[in-house]
Parts: sequence; C-alpha cells; structure tokens
Amino acid sequence: MVAPFARTTAQFFGGAKKDRAPSTIALISSLVISWLFAKSITNGANLGLAFGLVGGVAYAAYYFGFAVAGWVIYRMRTKGGFRSIHHFLETRFGKSAMVVFSLLICFRLFNEIWSNTMVIGSYFGGVGDTAYYAAILVFTGLTLAYSLKGGMSSSILTDVIQMVFFGILITVILLAIMPRVDYDVAPILTSGEWTLATGGNLLLVAILQSFSYPFHDPVMTDRGFLSDPKTTLKAFLWAAPIGFVCIILFSVVGIYGQIEGVQGQAPVEVAKLLGGPILLVMNFIMVTSAASTLDSTFTSFSKLAVMDLGVGKTEALPQVQHPVSEENGTDEKSAPHFSGGSKKTVTAGRLAMVTITVFGTIPVFLNPAILSATTISGAMVAGLAPVFCLWWVKAPPLSFWLSIGFGLLCGFLLIFGSWPEYLTVSTGKYADLLGVTLVELVGCFGLYLLPMLFARK
Repeated sequence: MVAPFARTTAQFFGGAKKDRAPSTIALISSLVISWLFAKSITNGANLGLAFGLVGGVAYAAYYFGFAVAGWVIYRMRTKGGFRSIHHFLETRFGKSAMVVFSLLICFRLFNEIWSNTMVIGSYFGGVGDTAYYAAILVFTGLTLAYSLKGGMSSSILTDVIQMVFFGILITVILLAIMPRVDYDVAPILTSGEWTLATGGNLLLVAILQSFSYPFHDPVMTDRGFLSDPKTTLKAFLWAAPIGFVCIILFSVVGIYGQIEGVQGQAPVEVAKLLGGPILLVMNFIMVTSAASTLDSTFTSFSKLAVMDLGVGKTEALPQVQHPVSEENGTDEKSAPHFSGGSKKTVTAGRLAMVTITVFGTIPVFLNPAILSATTISGAMVAGLAPVFCLWWVKAPPLSFWLSIGFGLLCGFLLIFGSWPEYLTVSTGKYADLLGVTLVELVGCFGLYLLPMLFARK
C-alpha cells in the first residue's frame, strides 16, 4: 500500500523520488537488508549451531565485500567515468564479455528466488504439503505486486521499512534468549574453537571471496550507481560493519541452540524452545528478510534485461548520467537522469519482473537443496576479482576470458567432486572450498596479468 507508483525510468530503474536520488540512510538500509536474506540468516544461525561464535563470525565476514565493492565502484565512477558495471565491461572487454557476465548474474538472480521462497514455505508446512506451496505462491505474488508498482523506488522504500522491522524483531528474539542463559554472555562469547577445522576454513573463504563475490551480485552493484559517488561510498562503508553485526546477533540464535543441544534448522528449533510467540516473530523476520531480497532481485533483473541488455525495447538504450568527478560528487540532491526512456521502457521492465518470477518459482516444485546456490556461485566467480579489483589496469579482452574461464573451471571441479585432494590445504569442513578459493585467486590474478606480460615482450 505504501509502495510508490513509478511512471518514469528514473523512478522505476533509478529509485528517484521527486527528482532526488536515494539518501545515505536509505542506501545503507537497502544494502544491509538486501543481504540479510532468508537463507543468509538461516545460514548464520546454523553455523552458530555448528561452530559457535566462530561460525557466526565466519559468515559475517562476507560483509567485508561491501567495503571492497564500495571503494572499487567509487573509483570506477570518479576516476574512470563509468556509468555502470556493464558500461565498464563493454568498454574494456567488449560486448561478448558483458553478455557472459550478464548470464552469470542471471543465474544468481534466478537462484535467489527459489532459494529464499523455499525458506518461507518451510515455516508453513513440509515439502510436498499444500500449505508449503500455497505460502510460497502467496508470498511471491504479494512481493511481486509492490515491486511492479514502483520498481527500484518501491525496493528502496520498503527496504528501509524492512530494516526497521528486522531490528525490532531480532531485539525481541535476543530479549527472549538472554533470561534463559541468566543474562550471562560468557558462554556465547566463548563458544566454539578458533581453528581451521571448526569454522576457520569458512572464515578465510569469506574474506578471500569478498574480492570477487560482491561483483556478481547486481542487487549490491546496482545500488552503487543510484546516488552521487561520495554518498554511495559512505553508504557502502557503513553497510559493512552494520551487516556484520546483524549476522553475528542472529548467529546467537544458533549458539543458544548449541548450548541447549538442539539439532536441525537452528531458527525453527530454537523458536520452538522459546514458545509460540517467538516462533511467530521468527516467521516475521524470515518474511521480512526474504521479501527485501526478492523485491531487489526482481528490480535488478528488470534493470539488467531492459536498461543493460535492451531486451524488449525499440527506442535507443537509455544512458545513465552520473557525476563522475569527486568535486561533483557531493550534491546528495542530484538524482540520476535516465534519458531516452518512456512508458514503454517501464512496461518492458514490469514484464521482465513477471518473467523472472515465473521461471524462478519453477524449481520450488522440483525440491532442490535450499543452500546450494550461494556455495556454487561463490566458487565459480573468483575470476571477477582481478577484473574489478584491477579495474584501472587496461588489460586486453583475453585477460577477462582467461580469468573468468579458470574460475569457472575450478568451480565445476568442486561441484562435481573432482577437486584434487592434494590441493586441499586444511582439514575439516570447508577445507576443499578453502583450497579451491586459494588456487582460484592465485590462478585468476596470474592469468589476468599474463597477456599484458607477453604484449610488453
């Protein structure tokens, strides 16, 4: 009901409100809550259950990626003059590189839909139950409805509301837990062992993947081009510690479950221990976090299809104009201007949303593994690290293909269980993922720089 109705491309794709770009607070809220998705906080709680505080810190370390992405995008805009991630890729490496990158992030957006809605369904029934599928369809339909109204404007506004909800709900849950541990935080702070085998592997993986993982998430990177550069950088740098703390706090749910000896999905089982009202609160927090991610996914796919790839449009592709100098990047009132757009452009964006919703919901009825999407995508996109972290290096197109290709190859080897054991540098859970990540980063950076070395010779 409160979602605005977007009539222009600036509103629907740029999140503009009365010709003003999103503020710092709005961007921070949108960034943080968009990454506090249902399967993310479920992972955080489950890792707290499995490894104690170490598990929560390990998963929260992925938020270091906000600082990395924020700084890189800031420099790309102020020093490089690039208007978007796709503009950078097409300018430097050609249209084919931009299309391949778009396919990678399409795969991610597709996964975000079914993996988050299945978490919602699990709170209403078991897989195969009518209530399970009904909950998913109703939830997806309601989220799509307000996303269709306002696009990015709806997403930004509702993200602020959902961030407030998340803060209130996590506070309620923690207030229910603390009396049960006699307000003694020592067992929570000392839970787990700080070794590689008991969560340390994942902690290192999260830090290393922070140099590549954020750049294949259009939900994050799209928000890097909505406001002026300095406002955007400030929002990204604040989002990193705030998101880190949010994940740590939610991992306390799993740590408490470990103390009580529960098994299974930590949020559900702990909520049962705390009683019916808290189970309802846990339900609300999952709906809130999943909706924030889902509406951002719809918006990002719409922008990707229509604005970046020009699907379904007959007029010239709109050019997004932004301040590109540090001197001009201080006016927070300046909204991005989308020229060349029309009502047809917005209509095409809405049709794109409906399309990704339909295709992204189909896997729900095939019962895939909920948590597989993040692990797979994180291992396969390491090749993006040198592409973006070395954005100022004028590498030839071959550098892009070598780096991306090596990352995909390593990711496929891991997925199909063919990763060589002698390249595993640790023991315990996530040891193979750490080995893959280390090899990927060294190999991708080396292969990215190799063509330039031969060109100089």
